Amino acid sequence: MMPFKEISTRDLFEIIEHSGKPEVPIAHTILDIRPVAAYNGWPLKGEPRGGHISGAKSLPLSWTTYMDWVEVLEEKKITPGRPLIVYGYSRKEGIEMAEKLNDLGFSDVSIYSRFVEEWASDSTRPLEQLPRYRNLVYPEWVNQLIQGEQPPHFENGNNYVICHSHYDHIEDYHKEHIPGAIPVDTNSLESTDTWNRRSPGELEAALCKLGIRHDTTVVIYGRFSAPVYDQDPFPGKSAGHLGALRCAAIMLYAGVKDIRILNGGLTCWETEGYELSREPFEPKPVEEFGVEIPARPDIMIDVPEAKQMLAAKNSELVSIRSWEEFIGNRSGYHYIEKRGRIPGALFGNCGSDAYHMENYRNFDHTMREYQEVASTWREGGITPDKRLAFYCGTGWRGSEAFWNAWLMGWPSISIYDGGWFEWCSDPDNPIETGMPESAASFAKSVGL
Repeated sequence: MMPFKEISTRDLFEIIEHSGKPEVPIAHTILDIRPVAAYNGWPLKGEPRGGHISGAKSLPLSWTTYMDWVEVLEEKKITPGRPLIVYGYSRKEGIEMAEKLNDLGFSDVSIYSRFVEEWASDSTRPLEQLPRYRNLVYPEWVNQLIQGEQPPHFENGNNYVICHSHYDHIEDYHKEHIPGAIPVDTNSLESTDTWNRRSPGELEAALCKLGIRHDTTVVIYGRFSAPVYDQDPFPGKSAGHLGALRCAAIMLYAGVKDIRILNGGLTCWETEGYELSREPFEPKPVEEFGVEIPARPDIMIDVPEAKQMLAAKNSELVSIRSWEEFIGNRSGYHYIEKRGRIPGALFGNCGSDAYHMENYRNFDHTMREYQEVASTWREGGITPDKRLAFYCGTGWRGSEAFWNAWLMGWPSISIYDGGWFEWCSDPDNPIETGMPESAASFAKSVGL
């Protein structure tokens, strides 16, 4: 075992305080190797404060047994040229990660092993959190809930519903689901003609049938699989977790006050080894939703508001579509013929196609480190000081991007519900193709 330098709390604090100043030209990279949930803010080991050390990157030790090192290190911009400081919940974990990094050619790796005892316990030491981390839950939290225990930051008793989302594919639910979960078809909340949210009356009927009131805690997830667009006539049926985030956005719009997204969906539940069930669970309908729908009309906008935003200062439509869709090489959908983009929209870079969100997820399908998302957005002119409306083809990818911004606490965000499908259906609406000048430098920076 190679000996690694131990960093003291005082030295680490000084490194953070002085990093980036002229007298310290080579900044350290700090790696938080705890689970993603701990990085986001959940105190998983009883620490008095949750969150991560200021400026740290998330690289869980658990990933290292099956991740693609080259891809992850490149994505997180971690290079052997910078000294590394590794910390987790124990010195043993730190040493294990340091040895792996050393084998990869990282020669300057130090360990900080006093995070719980000295850093999290001292309110003068800076910690950062995902502002709304409580709405992004982890498998153990959900398991505690269904076992009748009280998970952290939950005080709603038995007033909760666990939703397994699918798109017109009930077999996905019957295949296996979290015990006690009910199936939620995205079609119950979306119109099958326009793929926009359903009317307030239809939404109330659907939510009441599911046993969901405005004050019900909704825990929602879906199954991830890898649909192949060119081979699958209905690829949306294989994008369950993406559909779950669409359902969650519509529920928030309707007025559900407490929505909890299972980070990583069913994949992370299975990875943690928790029980799966084939036993169907029937919802318990309620008589009324309890508030007028929509209680949060600001969450969704339509064509008139989208056009107003395009014409207004400090407002942006953000296209959460693939590059091939954005420049007009493909429509992205079997049922949409027209290609192109809304003139003036910013490029939000979802991933490879209409059913994948690689650029917003870690390889285990958890939401990508939020600072990475914010940094990429900033390069494309997408910043929290603006009024933003995310859109895609029909609302699913736009909803996932919306949740990233919402969890970060961005103040003025919405979803342009109709997206490309609605926009291009009107021949009077302008369409652009090719590379816009405003996106050329951004496209180059991200390798497009």
